[in-house]
Amino acid sequence: MKPLQGKVALVAGATRGAGRGIAVSLGEAGATVYCTGRSTRGNPSPMNRPETIEETAEMVTARGGEGIPVRTDHKIEDEVKALFERVKEEQNGQLDILVNDIWGSESLIEFGTPFWEMVIQKAIKVHETAVHTHMITSRYGVPLMIEQGKGLILEITDGVTYKYRGALPYSMAKIGTIHLAEAMAGDLVNKGYPDITAIGLTPGFLRSEEMLEKFGVTEENWQEGAKVDLDFLMSETPYYVGRAAASLAADQNVHRLNGKTMSSWALMHEYNFTDINGTQPDWGKHFKEKYGEEAR
Repeated sequence: MKPLQGKVALVAGATRGAGRGIAVSLGEAGATVYCTGRSTRGNPSPMNRPETIEETAEMVTARGGEGIPVRTDHKIEDEVKALFERVKEEQNGQLDILVNDIWGSESLIEFGTPFWEMVIQKAIKVHETAVHTHMITSRYGVPLMIEQGKGLILEITDGVTYKYRGALPYSMAKIGTIHLAEAMAGDLVNKGYPDITAIGLTPGFLRSEEMLEKFGVTEENWQEGAKVDLDFLMSETPYYVGRAAASLAADQNVHRLNGKTMSSWALMHEYNFTDINGTQPDWGKHFKEKYGEEAR
C-alpha cells in the first residue's frame, strides 16, 4: 500500500515548478490531490506560460494518485471559500495536507534595485500575490483540519533563514512565508491542536520549467547549464522537494518539526529519498563549501 493512500491533499499553486512537483509526488504516494491555480487549457494566467493545472492533475493520476484540477485565483476570497466548500462536500470533510505554493510574482521583482528606488505598486503586489494568498488559503482550508483534529500545512518558500535575498520585496515575501508556518504553528499549539502541524519547506537550486528556459536547456541536457553557472550542477528538479513533502506527509512523528522551516537537502538526509534521476543533490553542503556560509 502506498503511504498516502486514502489521504486528501490540496496544492495551491500546482501549475508548475515546486507546486507541480509536490502535487505529482503526493500522487505518487497514493494521495488524492486537488491541483489549483489560474492557468487552464484555453485560459492561461497573466504569466502566459504553457503549463496548466489540468496537465498537473493528469500527471498526478498517471503516477498512481487521483488528480483533480480546480481553477482558483487565491487572491479572491470568495473563490477560495468556494474551493474548500467543494473539497468538504466531495471528500466528506477530509483534508489531510494543505500546500501553499502560490507565487506568480516573477515579473514584479526588481533585483538590484534599492528599496528607495523600487516601484512601490510592484512591491505591494508581490505581497498580495505571494503572502496574502497563503493567508486566505489557510484561513479557509485549515478549518477542515480543525474539524477532523489532524493535518499538515506546508508553506513553500525560498531558503531557511531570515537573510537578505537580493531585493526587499522578494526577501519580505519569502521570509514572510517562513514566519507564516511559525505563526500558524503557534496558534495551533495555543488552541490545543497538537495533531495539526505547520512547516515551512524550501527547495535548493530549483530546476523549474522557467529556469530550464532561462539557461537554454531541457531536462534531457540540463547539465549544459553549467556553462552559464557552475552552481546549476547542484540543481534539483521540482520532484525532489515534492518527495520531501511526501515524506513529511507520511511521517507519523512529523509534529516534532512544527513551526520549523526545512530544506529538501536536509530532509533527503533524514528520509533518504532521491530526485527522479536517482541523484541526491545537497545544495546546503555545496553552498557552504563554495561560499563559506550557510545557504540562505
